[in-house]
Amino acid sequence: MRIRDGLIAYSTSAIQGDIRKRDGDIAFRRLLGECGVVSLGDDLTNSVGRKWRAAMGKLGFIYPEVKRTLGQDQNLIGPIDRITPAGWNLIRAETVPAMQECYLRAMVTPLTSAGCQTFSPLCWTLAILLELERRGEEPSVRFIEMATIVQTTTPLDGLPETVDRVLALRSRRMAAERKRVFDRTEYNRAADELGCKPHTFNDYADMNMRYLKATGMVQSKGKGIALIPEKRALAVALTGKLLTNEPVIGLYQSLCNGTALPTDHAAVAYQVLEDLLQQIQNHGITYSLTGKPLDTPVQINQVRYEIEELIAEKKEEVYAQGQAEQWEEIAAYMDLIASRKDRIRLSEDLEIRVPRTEAPAYLEWSLWRAFLAIDTLSNKPYEVRRFKIDQDFMPVSTAPGNGPDLIAEFEDYVIVIEVTLSESSRQEAMEGEPVRRHVADLVLQYDKPVYGLFIANRIDSNTAETFRIGVWYTKEDHRMDLHIVPFTLAQFSSFFKAIFTSGTAAPQAVIDLMSECEQYRHTCEAPAWKAAISQVVESRC
Repeated sequence: MRIRDGLIAYSTSAIQGDIRKRDGDIAFRRLLGECGVVSLGDDLTNSVGRKWRAAMGKLGFIYPEVKRTLGQDQNLIGPIDRITPAGWNLIRAETVPAMQECYLRAMVTPLTSAGCQTFSPLCWTLAILLELERRGEEPSVRFIEMATIVQTTTPLDGLPETVDRVLALRSRRMAAERKRVFDRTEYNRAADELGCKPHTFNDYADMNMRYLKATGMVQSKGKGIALIPEKRALAVALTGKLLTNEPVIGLYQSLCNGTALPTDHAAVAYQVLEDLLQQIQNHGITYSLTGKPLDTPVQINQVRYEIEELIAEKKEEVYAQGQAEQWEEIAAYMDLIASRKDRIRLSEDLEIRVPRTEAPAYLEWSLWRAFLAIDTLSNKPYEVRRFKIDQDFMPVSTAPGNGPDLIAEFEDYVIVIEVTLSESSRQEAMEGEPVRRHVADLVLQYDKPVYGLFIANRIDSNTAETFRIGVWYTKEDHRMDLHIVPFTLAQFSSFFKAIFTSGTAAPQAVIDLMSECEQYRHTCEAPAWKAAISQVVESRC
């Protein structure tokens, strides 16, 4: 999903259309790094620029280079490496569903070779999931099934035959006593058959599932993927024809303009809507079409988007209810971010990862989950967060500016949560004024106490001093005394684990902690206050 961030950076740069060869690779890599889209390590070959250019081109977000073997002029598609209409649609997309539709239009385009024909790997995967469902199985595939079968086959291999292979592999693995040995044997066998390294299957399966999930058609299930129930009718419409003989140049033109979807036609759009109306009843949600105009595909799809959003909110509420049982995983994410590492194995079957460039988003996400776990919130889970999440409730981006990261409202008070990964003296310049302003704004908005919880890997003393003083003046020069307490992420994680281990997890425990720390505000300066906060946390852990 970060491709959009790279595209936005590219759209405002002076290097559009000039990102090839060595100088172009260097310039694009530098742009992505300066805009915070990627972390720039040692990359002597400047491969970052080439890889991002390739991804954007293959998805049709920038005009790809037409190979001369196609016998067509580049002008029939568009100026090489310039942003396409499909790319501008992604840039303008403000919601996750809108972004996912851009990926969906790109990935339904049948541009992958299968003999003398072409096909869409997305549609092929959806066809396999639907065939599994037709046979009475859950429409899902495990990671090893994706790695060794789904991504290595095409419609030419036959849908029934491919699903037979999936089910046979599933049965053999279920019967195996030593699953890891079985998996290793399967990967080695597949490697021998296809002439590649065993680890290649893992690498590509992980990447391919990320792309598939970006369309919003599938979601995570264990380490594999499953068809999203609300998307079943659309999946059926997308898999009606799996192979095509259409001219490749025409497919590229469709790709760059945003390939048409079945729901662009009123009849199909209404079929998908009818299926959604049944799905929404299954979630216990009442919805009426009365007064809704349904004359055009645009109008029908607008209603569909509304229903999908209602279902997503209901699912998020269910997700929130289960977070208390996931407190150990939540703490593990906080500890992983605090350690500045990118992965940790929690068990033989569970490894959690935090991509370094996405650490700020994961930090907000882990604190959101922490307060969902503490529970008894008065506001809805989707009202607590300001960042976007996908269908797996994973973070897509950080919270936008001009507001706090999280707002946890309880019956008797409100806790404003602000997080950052900045650590130097710049921390105070970046966070001191906005955090105080956000807390002050909410003090004026609510008729109950508002507390500010500031969390960072390291608390700079200048930041601590700003919060220790804790003063904000309104435009009318009215003085406001604010209650903002800074904690390191490691401190909050230790406290979080302690209240769950002791069975005392409740919002009041957080308020009591902050109140005790506040007692030292006016009796010491920042370094001593930080030390006092540390002692208070230790005493409660």
